[in-house]
Amino acid sequence: MSKKSKEEKIVEKKEATKTKDTTETKDATETKKSTTKNILKVNYKVFAALLLVGGMAIGLLAGMLLNSCPALTQAMNSQEAGDKAVEFITTNLLGPGISAELVSIEELNGGSLYKLELNISDGSSSQVAESYITSDGEYIFPQGIITGEFAALKEAAEEQQNQQEEQEMEDMLKSDKPEVKLFIMSYCPYGLQAMKAAVPAYKLLDGKADMTINFVSYAMHDKKELDENLRMYCIQEEQKEVFLDYMACFTKTDDYESCLDEINVDKTKLDSCMARVDEEYKITEMYNDKSTWASGRFPMFNVEKEDNEAYGVRGSPTMVINGKVVSVNRSPEAYKKAICSAFETPPEECKETLSNSPASPGFGGGTGTASTDGCGS
Repeated sequence: MSKKSKEEKIVEKKEATKTKDTTETKDATETKKSTTKNILKVNYKVFAALLLVGGMAIGLLAGMLLNSCPALTQAMNSQEAGDKAVEFITTNLLGPGISAELVSIEELNGGSLYKLELNISDGSSSQVAESYITSDGEYIFPQGIITGEFAALKEAAEEQQNQQEEQEMEDMLKSDKPEVKLFIMSYCPYGLQAMKAAVPAYKLLDGKADMTINFVSYAMHDKKELDENLRMYCIQEEQKEVFLDYMACFTKTDDYESCLDEINVDKTKLDSCMARVDEEYKITEMYNDKSTWASGRFPMFNVEKEDNEAYGVRGSPTMVINGKVVSVNRSPEAYKKAICSAFETPPEECKETLSNSPASPGFGGGTGTASTDGCGS
């Protein structure tokens, strides 16, 4: 295959992104036509939201709906409650560039609970979501689920996800040496989940595909995330032979210092690289200037800003194979299959079977459950 200039690659990336955005906008329009489709599409996000509010909040909601909860005091009017819910969801649950707008609000349970309809939009597509807030504003429930329908919804959502992944694999662009980019935030639980799944696949196909760990252009976990992103970036750039071992260690222990010692990273070389890249991209300088933060909330990490823009990366994790964003179950075998599907002629290594169990979110070992959740996405 003939080599392409950097300019030609960027144009191709941008064209691929335009096609993706057009498809997403069309899908969003179709989604609005069916409440059932809407529920299924956000199902995985619902799981994360329910985990955030915790069992106590869910119990409180159930009690209210059964009229068994004591009356709340200092009730807000509907406008005040709606404004507070929108502010909380926008600040804590949505990423940069995503907004929530109140569509409607109604009282439930004699005025002790408000039900809200919110329009969630990223500027190019939108979706109506349902939330609840107590009348005193103390508790918010990002989503309600009819318990009797939960199992069926979960099964349908998983089937929909599987079908989407299979179709993406069929449509994958082929090349002699696939280019694979996994965009993450180093302290995002789901970015860590993706990294743990990616390491075995990357090790298996090392040298066969051009595979890298890349970084979302903003951080959601403060300065430690900027520092770790920078550390990973420099190890991969200058000491690539130990990079995957470092990744395997860090994602299990959350102890970069012991990992650097364990795999014999050249610290002098690493420190020099980190200082140089930090200065070049003004990472610490911009962290100290909150006027530069995305949405006023998230410090910037612009080391790979160009690729973020070209692929439309919004959150962690985002996987891009041969210029196309793909959704892949976060198990080593699923990542291996996704990469192998992008070869013109798959190498022998693709016949090897890796673990089919999804990695666990966050730090540590063990396995988790299938998820499409992310940070900021």
